[in-house]
Amino acid sequence: MDIIRKIEQEQLKPDVTPFRVGDTVKVHCRVVEGGKERIQIFEGLVIAKRGSGVNASFTVRKISYGEGVERVFPVHTPRIAKIEVVGKGKVRRAKLHYLRGRVGKRALLVKSAG
Repeated sequence: MDIIRKIEQEQLKPDVTPFRVGDTVKVHCRVVEGGKERIQIFEGLVIAKRGSGVNASFTVRKISYGEGVERVFPVHTPRIAKIEVVGKGKVRRAKLHYLRGRVGKRALLVKSAG
């Protein structure tokens, strides 16, 4: 089993920004269109985190033109250039799936930490 752990350690990103569920983040994604590569920013609320090590991932939710959009990102993928924490949130849940049922401003309303 040590061989597997050693290989997984090599795959981990060393510079992952610490963030929690309830935080508002900007995820800078690398997008390949044709032969060109550009960075696209996906800004939203972290509603879930799961897994550990190489398998760690998180779900970000935003409202775009009145429609809820969720995206799941693996933490240690090379497709993510960086994760920028815009705001901290104070929540009492590990998963914020109840926000899916909300509409308007209430859909992304999480108390700020402090």
